Amino acid sequence: MDLARLARDGDESAFEEIMRRYSPRVFRFASRFFRQRSLVEDAAQEVFLKAFTELGSFEGRGSMEGWLTRITTNTCLNMLRSSKRRPELTVSGLTEDESAWLENQMADAAGERHRSSERSLVAADLAGRVLETLSPDDQLVLTLIDGEDASVKDVVEMTGWSQSKVKVQAFRARRRMREAVEKLLAHGAKAVASIEKARGVT
Repeated sequence: MDLARLARDGDESAFEEIMRRYSPRVFRFASRFFRQRSLVEDAAQEVFLKAFTELGSFEGRGSMEGWLTRITTNTCLNMLRSSKRRPELTVSGLTEDESAWLENQMADAAGERHRSSERSLVAADLAGRVLETLSPDDQLVLTLIDGEDASVKDVVEMTGWSQSKVKVQAFRARRRMREAVEKLLAHGAKAVASIEKARGVT
């Protein structure tokens, strides 16, 4: 790619153009891993710093976008692994909207096919919060396969994992995600039952 070649040769404007062109994707990709804007910005900054220092290794065989996506994947995974602990998600930590959404699920609102876009966003946000409680590898594989619609082959290329590891990781990660949601729903049901009991509702 001409831009990569020019940037390797020290053309600062060429690298600025690379950043301008690909930063929206890097930011969007990183925002799937981190809820805090500051962490997304830190990840993006780290990605482009690595890209700048490793331009010599980009031989133009694949796309610049694919190369940057691999760097973003590794950067986000390293940041997740270096964070000291994963948050525990409890019912008391949910917003009113998220609590209401959970109550609706328990009231068998799952059969409602046409949710409003606002409720869909709340559900997506809740899923993101559950995802944060999983291990970095689980977060990574679910974000790539379920969030980015990446294929197993894509994930192999981005992570360097074997195909069997990706498949097993995805299977186990989905199970752990489901267990986390079921646990949250169970806690929510107990909380609602306690409130109803206190109110004298039978």
